[in-house]
Amino acid sequence: MSDFSADFELDGEPEREFHAGVARRMAHKTVASGALIRDPGGRVLFVVPNYKPFLDIPGGIVETGEPPSAACAREVGEELGLDLAVGRLLVVDWTPGRGPWSDQVQFVFDGGVLDPSVAIHPAGDELTGFRWATLADAGPDLRPSVYRRLELALTAVSSGATLHAEFGHLLSPA
Repeated sequence: MSDFSADFELDGEPEREFHAGVARRMAHKTVASGALIRDPGGRVLFVVPNYKPFLDIPGGIVETGEPPSAACAREVGEELGLDLAVGRLLVVDWTPGRGPWSDQVQFVFDGGVLDPSVAIHPAGDELTGFRWATLADAGPDLRPSVYRRLELALTAVSSGATLHAEFGHLLSPA
């Protein structure tokens, strides 16, 4: 994790609450980070979670005090045993809360191009495996909102832009 101690020193003393308890009453969102990892042929590396019926990209929930890019690298390491150099931010996507999940801000980072012969070791406590597939081929096994987000991430790779979305729908121009 990054050391922000010099930045804290420059910012000075933490703000004090003008009205006690206001900060505790404010909404809190879940933050998640994932890596768009591709092979030389353009296929995407998907994980097969054992806790939901859909494919996903490697990644997970950002811990308190953890930067999203660091969370992405940590999660890829925990899930797949890969020491990934996280690239640039491709997409920031907000998703509404549904079922047991609160609304989320989701970051998709460029995980780069990985040779498919590199050893991948799925974490048995949360994954049943992994799969290389084109987005179109994986489509039936993805939530539509995730499909839209990953379409935007692939657009961001080729355009060089970072895209802003809500529930997988583009808000900023490509």
